[in-house]
Amino acid sequence: MWKKILTISLVVGIAAAGCRSSNKENYLNKLEEKMKNEQNPLVSMKTNMGEIIIELYPDAAPETVKNFLELAEGTKEFTDPKDGQKKKEPYFNGVTFHRVIDGFMIQGGDRKGDGTGGPGYHFNDEISAAALGLNKLTLAEAPQYQRELQMAAQQKVFQELGIRSQEDLDKKMDAANAAFQKAVTQLKNSTVEELLTTSGYQYNNQLPSVPNEPFTLSMANAGPNTNGSQFFINLADNAFLNGKHTVFGKVLKGRKIAESISKVEKDQRDKPLKPVVIESVIRLKD
Repeated sequence: MWKKILTISLVVGIAAAGCRSSNKENYLNKLEEKMKNEQNPLVSMKTNMGEIIIELYPDAAPETVKNFLELAEGTKEFTDPKDGQKKKEPYFNGVTFHRVIDGFMIQGGDRKGDGTGGPGYHFNDEISAAALGLNKLTLAEAPQYQRELQMAAQQKVFQELGIRSQEDLDKKMDAANAAFQKAVTQLKNSTVEELLTTSGYQYNNQLPSVPNEPFTLSMANAGPNTNGSQFFINLADNAFLNGKHTVFGKVLKGRKIAESISKVEKDQRDKPLKPVVIESVIRLKD
């Protein structure tokens, strides 16, 4: 009898402790950085290497935050990339960080675990070029966008000279080189917003967007408006990602955990040799 009562008491005590640990107020004084807004959602991302506490930014990216929470809580239907079946369950439970680079970022959110999977749908970016200063920053002042500058210049030259194949390029190489240098010089006077807009990015300059700075949570994508379930945590000032990836939160506790994940042994594709697993993503109760 006493053994049964003791067992019940232990179970109740453990359950109560679990409830207390999911309350936001129990974390507020333990955060490594104060919340931007205590009304924002606070989530616990438990991994097999430790817990990461993240503040989400619904003012900066309302649809992105909504999508992340609904996937985490299992209230949004998705198509599982592993078997093609439609499901409605906590999406991130058991998902790995499939790409980790020390001093850069850690990426997760793909049930397939190889970076090719998503939830079966896409949604739009939520980025303000004005809030990030990209509407005034010229390409001459932004060396971090040189790759985009060169690609835009190349595209401009190919269109002007009617280059559609390697054979065309070989025949017009001298003219193409001269035109390319001219195009680069002209484009350097453009703003980053103007350049990225020609690549298909669209901006909502009413949003209070946040830059891709250390420990921010950002959406991974395959180009403009291709967001789904994959995300990454910045581990550096990745300014070259501004205007291309929606930032929707920030790690406020567990930063050493995130850095430790980036340092694990990995293969040539930057995939951890031993899986780094997201065990759960839970919204902490107010």
